[in-house]
Amino acid sequence: MRRGGPSVLGIVLAGGEGKRLMPLTADRAKPAVTFGGTYRLVDFVLSNLVNADILRICVLTQYKSHSLDRHITTTWRMSSLLGNYVTPVPAQQRLGPRWYLGSADAILQSLNLVHDEQPEYVAVFGADHVYRMDPRQMLTQHVESGAGVTVAGIRVPRAESSAFGVITPGSDGQTVERFLEKPADPPGLPDDPECVFASMGNYLFTTKVLIEALQRDAEDEHSVHDMGGSILPQLTDRGEAGLYDFSANHVPGETSRDQGYWRDVGTLDAYYDAHMDLIAERPAFNLYNRSWPVYTHSYQLSPARFNAGGIAGESIISAGCLIRGQVTRSVLSPGVVVDPGAVVQGSVLHDNVHIGRGAVVRGAILDKNVEVPPGATIGVNPERDAELYTVSPGGVIALGKGQIVT
Repeated sequence: MRRGGPSVLGIVLAGGEGKRLMPLTADRAKPAVTFGGTYRLVDFVLSNLVNADILRICVLTQYKSHSLDRHITTTWRMSSLLGNYVTPVPAQQRLGPRWYLGSADAILQSLNLVHDEQPEYVAVFGADHVYRMDPRQMLTQHVESGAGVTVAGIRVPRAESSAFGVITPGSDGQTVERFLEKPADPPGLPDDPECVFASMGNYLFTTKVLIEALQRDAEDEHSVHDMGGSILPQLTDRGEAGLYDFSANHVPGETSRDQGYWRDVGTLDAYYDAHMDLIAERPAFNLYNRSWPVYTHSYQLSPARFNAGGIAGESIISAGCLIRGQVTRSVLSPGVVVDPGAVVQGSVLHDNVHIGRGAVVRGAILDKNVEVPPGATIGVNPERDAELYTVSPGGVIALGKGQIVT
């Protein structure tokens, strides 16, 4: 952070495989997946940290990281004059010739970054969620409470608890009484039995506490060496864990509709639904908040163009697109071409997708460089789609990068 405030090092965990987002992650790490037309998933956490003046950030990568590394190094350039940086850090194998055993082991193997900076606090944030958050407000509570770690939590339906780390808050609402990693049937909250506090995967540590916890965890041969599965339960048992209620967080320029918005987009259905949140008249998540911007790479492309009667409604159309057909309730990344007579409905099209004359695409996610031939259909014949493409439990059809359409 800036001079005068506490010194904070940001560590972004971006090493997951993202298997549930296949085929979008067949050739890239999950944090590098395109979102909202022009962004990458990692841009949301990095923008939150940078907007909060946390300007020294290490992004820990591992699987299929080339696209992610390239995006970070070409887009996220900070002022070297002031000593600020956002840098990708590959698996360094400092403790032996092995990959990271878990997210805690990833930080353990990267403690040289902490020792070099010697920060008072370390913000350990996940890289694949869509949200706006001011981490300074969480830091203020962490410092005032004296906790060793503070974890950000958000209320979710109890039926969804098996997908998250679940926090049982203490009677004061700011301490963690118990932490359960992806429980099948956790207790509900006292004031709302059908909801639980889910961990957002964002943690603020006092540096000394983090280092000692990682060292204890490394000596435990039964540990899974994970932040949620190992470190948080350990510090909870020691009475050192605090809870930050994300609903209390506010950022400049927020609307009453998108305040407190947070989505884990780890599955095709969640990824698709989050895109549909963007395109309403009053979007559930507003990409156009200039007071708390989401930063990304700016393409050097001409503005979108509409010809030959091409129309688009309730959609996001990025630069470089050429629309000569009909597009509704869809999100188009740069360079998408929709030919005359083609129909695109309720779909997410990544860079340079080409929809041929008279083709129909409905309820689909098409990764970059997919070409849909003239007259072809996707989302029209469910049985045929299931034979040819990936179809999510919710019925979303997904095609990988450059996949052939017949």
